[in-house]
Amino acid sequence: MAKLAIIGGGKMGEALIGGLVHSGWAEPDEILVCEIHEERREFLGKEYGVGTTGDAAAAVRQAKNVLVAVKPQDIDDVLAAMAASITTDHLVISIAAGIPISLIQKHLGPGVPIVRAMPNTAALLREGAAAIAGGAHATPEHMARADEILSATCRIVHLPEKYLDAVTGVSGTGPAYVFFLAEALIEAAVGVGLPREVATELSVQTLLGAARMLRETGKHPVELREEVTSPGGTTVAAMRVLERAGVRSAFLDAVRAATERSRELAEGHN
Repeated sequence: MAKLAIIGGGKMGEALIGGLVHSGWAEPDEILVCEIHEERREFLGKEYGVGTTGDAAAAVRQAKNVLVAVKPQDIDDVLAAMAASITTDHLVISIAAGIPISLIQKHLGPGVPIVRAMPNTAALLREGAAAIAGGAHATPEHMARADEILSATCRIVHLPEKYLDAVTGVSGTGPAYVFFLAEALIEAAVGVGLPREVATELSVQTLLGAARMLRETGKHPVELREEVTSPGGTTVAAMRVLERAGVRSAFLDAVRAATERSRELAEGHN
């Protein structure tokens, strides 16, 4: 028996595979990955040493913990393939964006313990953020098991399911916001004359250092920003430009758009 079956070996699935293997949560051969594309299966097996299969039903039969990491548009077909092999002894964790527990329960049948989660790709480096919500049949023991699996790669928060779409808009999509910011900062640094290699190193380290300051000092972002803002100085000049450009409002709009899109993803499913 495998310790965990992961259905879907795309980017998010791979992030969790890598994080779980590197964390030591399981030996690579205790993780079984179901991926329909042969080339992708071969890559994951070679890169991480995990077991692979193209058969979702077979994967489910070989593990009591099943993590569904497929795209929302593929969820109906995947759940249909799993349904005959799923029992109430399984724990099903779904990270499919926007897909509610009720839809998964409808496919898999009554009594099956289901946990819905929204991690992000930083799970690959064991620096992910994830929120989880349990379905009606998920007991405290099931939630503890989900915690054990996901906390190997992410910081975990527990929330009612109604907040999961908002989580998708904030931390699920969040790495892309940071990558976009890094891209802009690097291009700006090159624009003022820095070599690209230097611009990249300074920008990435600045983002990393600022994030650690937020985490480790516990101070509010405004307080930390004000600590580096001298009257009439360079930071004041920069902040004025960002405020005039509507950067703050753009972030608000982006998170709202991602949250709403997560809600829309549930539409059109059986």
